[in-house]
Amino acid sequence: MKPVALTIAGSDCSGGAGLQADLKVWSQLGVHGSSVVTCLTAQTPGFFSCLKASMPRFVDAQLDSVLSSMNVKSVKTGMLYSRPIIEIVAKQLIKLQGLKLVVDPVMISSTGTPLMRPSGVNAMIKSMLPLAKLVTPNLDEATVLTKKRIKEPEDMRTAARVIHSQFGCSVLVKGGHLNTSEAIDLFYDGKEEFLLSAPRKKRISPPGTGCTYSSAISAYLAKGESLSSAVVLAKQYITQSFEKVYRAGKYTFLG
Repeated sequence: MKPVALTIAGSDCSGGAGLQADLKVWSQLGVHGSSVVTCLTAQTPGFFSCLKASMPRFVDAQLDSVLSSMNVKSVKTGMLYSRPIIEIVAKQLIKLQGLKLVVDPVMISSTGTPLMRPSGVNAMIKSMLPLAKLVTPNLDEATVLTKKRIKEPEDMRTAARVIHSQFGCSVLVKGGHLNTSEAIDLFYDGKEEFLLSAPRKKRISPPGTGCTYSSAISAYLAKGESLSSAVVLAKQYITQSFEKVYRAGKYTFLG
């Protein structure tokens, strides 16, 4: 029997990011993917047109359907968008025993469009991060969470410690946008800290890298790996995905 993972995220109609990316990863890693749609978007990797948020009661109904019928082993959240949606999600997830929750604190699209309302940021900090086993901010998101700019690897270390001390969850600060020779990330769980690095792929910028990374972590957690092992395996997975990039239409996507 396949383990079940749940993504609570927005839909990317171009298939490169959002819950489509999550389900693709889980299919490749042998995990059954279930989903709760928080938002519909009209976008491509190069242009964001518009979005339509799901009604909170519809999000609630989707959660009821999945959680009442499937033995969900891990949960990953992506684009949550608004305070009402976040409060519904938190209310449902807090009831799960042994919750393995990976929070990807999606706040802005790769094209620069805000994907979370200001009140949503506060609600996520208050309601979601205390439930999380792991939060996976990129540099901009870590700056919002810590109110400190991140310019070098040592700043990532400081940010991880601040986030852990405030919310009690483990942290993976993604440093892909740092001006370094390699793409580096920093993991910290309060006791263990390590850097993960991979060769930087120049002139390749596919969508959905953060979604893919966090959903791979969630997949390995669903399969019974420890958190630190899941993070290491997920880094290997996304590094391999960059080696398999392909063209579809006008754009490049992770393999």
